[in-house]
Amino acid sequence: MAKRRGRNQGSIWIEGDKHRAAVTLNGKRITKTFRTIQECNDWIREMQNQRDLGLTIVGSKITVEQFLKDWLAIHRTSLEPKSGERYAQLARDYIFPSIGKHLLRDLRLEHIEKLYQDLLQIGVSVRNIHYVHSLLHRSLNDALKRGLVGFNASHGARLPKMNHREMEILNEEEAIQFLIAAENNRHLVLYHLAIKTGMRQGELLGLKWSDLDWNKGTVRVQRQVIRVTGRGMVFKPPKTKAGRRTIQLGEETLQVLRKHLAQQRVNIATVGERWQGFGLMFPSTIGSPQSPSNLSKDFKVLLNEAGVKVIRFHDLRHTAASLMLNHGAPVLVVSKILGHSKPSTTLDIYGHLIPIMQDSVASLMDELVTPIPVEMGETAGIDTFPNHS
Repeated sequence: MAKRRGRNQGSIWIEGDKHRAAVTLNGKRITKTFRTIQECNDWIREMQNQRDLGLTIVGSKITVEQFLKDWLAIHRTSLEPKSGERYAQLARDYIFPSIGKHLLRDLRLEHIEKLYQDLLQIGVSVRNIHYVHSLLHRSLNDALKRGLVGFNASHGARLPKMNHREMEILNEEEAIQFLIAAENNRHLVLYHLAIKTGMRQGELLGLKWSDLDWNKGTVRVQRQVIRVTGRGMVFKPPKTKAGRRTIQLGEETLQVLRKHLAQQRVNIATVGERWQGFGLMFPSTIGSPQSPSNLSKDFKVLLNEAGVKVIRFHDLRHTAASLMLNHGAPVLVVSKILGHSKPSTTLDIYGHLIPIMQDSVASLMDELVTPIPVEMGETAGIDTFPNHS
């Protein structure tokens, strides 16, 4: 027999050794089975709270997996291509097997924190767990706006601490050694620009000859190349306004670019009609956008041949930044070359790489504010306090 409650207060009744609870949502009845009356009361109270916060009947029936699949399909066009792919893979591999069958309305903070701990236990990287959280938090915020849930269950979740990887860079001697080893490599000029400008791999592969102003000696960063599943290599603009920038080049760099252009013209003549005219500085052997993975493989081989430490291609960007900062380049200038939105970003990333500058600053401050001792009295050959008597 159902336990009588006030209007819109829900109801509870017994079915065998179980208890059933029901609430009304948008004029329709929702029920759920529990072991105890207390659990029924707690559920009714929570459903009423969610209803007051905006939960609709649609949201009461959808599972986490159904919701995320729909959310990814809708947002695929507004997400960066790589982000869309990444989110879909994270949902498929990590979220669906664990909490995918949960009703979205029943998702709780403890479910999400347990998911993160379980992922950590099976060896999923902390970085990937943070990406999972980003996906859940972003999508559940949308669910909240649309009345599919009454609250964002991921809000306030405790995440495993991110251990930042120690930055690997080439020092000045290693950078020179590497470029010497690359002398006969077809990517020599690309490596020159990577080390001397700190451009990202995708930005380098997206450079066109039309971006180069020979008279001013500058190159404009206006696009990057990325690989998108199902579409191959595609061009996309820099992520931020600051990423779209103009970089001044040195005369030596311009000279190697002139030689590179002359060699590319020979290659075009050799390839003939098979050449794809994208106008790229650093294309594949037939002129199309080059694969970043192929370049990274070549880079690793060349590092071993040069006899220097093995680093990631992206670490050439860190190498460029450290060389500039350690040789007195102003942080503001380095920030603009790297395409950071503000100098504080540059300092946050590379501040620990410029300890050498402290020595010169310490010497400067010694010179500026060290008091000069003045000898006084007879030992100085003067009367400091002359006797006028």
